[in-house]
Amino acid sequence: MKIVSWNVNSIRQRLEHLINFLDKEKPDVVCLQELKCQDDGFPRLEIEGAGYNVAFHGQKAFNGVAILSRHPINDIRKGLPGDETDEQSRYIEAVITPVDQQAFRVASIYLPNGNPLGTPKFDYKLAWMKRLKDHVQSLLPYEEPLVLAGDYNIIPEEKDAANPQEWVNDALFQPESRAAFRAILNLGLTEALRACYANDKLYTFWDYQAGAWQRNNGIRIDHLLLSPQAADKLQDVVIYKETRDWEKPSDHVPIIGIFS
Repeated sequence: MKIVSWNVNSIRQRLEHLINFLDKEKPDVVCLQELKCQDDGFPRLEIEGAGYNVAFHGQKAFNGVAILSRHPINDIRKGLPGDETDEQSRYIEAVITPVDQQAFRVASIYLPNGNPLGTPKFDYKLAWMKRLKDHVQSLLPYEEPLVLAGDYNIIPEEKDAANPQEWVNDALFQPESRAAFRAILNLGLTEALRACYANDKLYTFWDYQAGAWQRNNGIRIDHLLLSPQAADKLQDVVIYKETRDWEKPSDHVPIIGIFS
C-alpha cells in the first residue's frame, strides 16, 4: 500500500504533473493539498480517467484538499471539527477499503501557515492545531490504521531545515508551533519519515526564490503521522524529489509512505 501526500500548489496548473505521477508510480492513495479551486472546478474526470476515485473539499482561489484512491472511498468527512464558523477548506478524511487488505483511515491536511507572527493568523494556526489534536484523540480509540498526511507548515526540528536561522522569525519554526506538533505526536503517533530515517537531512519544500532548489536550501514541512496500527505496517518512506525538476513545478514534492 502506497500512501502519498503532495501539496500541488494549484491542481489545475499541476494536473499534467499529477497524472504523470499517478501513471508512473501507481500509488494506492494520494492526499493533495492547496488545490486552489472550488468543487465545481476540480478535474474529477481526468483523475477518474487515470483510475482513481476522488473525494475533495475545495475553496475559491485558496486552500482545498482531496483524497484520491485506487480503492473504494467511504465515510468521508469534510472539514475539521471544533469550529463551525471556520470556512477554510483544510481537512478531509475518509476510509479506504481495499478488497484484499485491511482498511486505512486517511486524512489530507493543509495546516495554516500562521504568518505573520503577532497577528490573528498565528492565533488561528495554534487554535487549528488544538482542534486537530482533539479530533485525532477521538479517532485513536478505533484502533485502526490511521494516516494523517499533509502539509503541516511545521519544521519540527533544526535538522529539518538546511538553514534553520533563516526561519527563527517564521511561524513554521516557532516554539509554540513545534510544541503543538509534538503534542499531537505525543498522543501516541509515529512520524513516518523519522521512524525510517532518524537523522538524515531530508526536505520536502524548496522556495521558488533565490535558487533554493538549486542550492538545496529546503525545509521538511510535509509529514505522515501514523497511529500505532499504521506504524506497525510501515515499511519505508520515500521523498519523490524528481517532481521539483519538472517544468513549472510545485514548490513541494510528494512524500510516499509504503505499508504492508
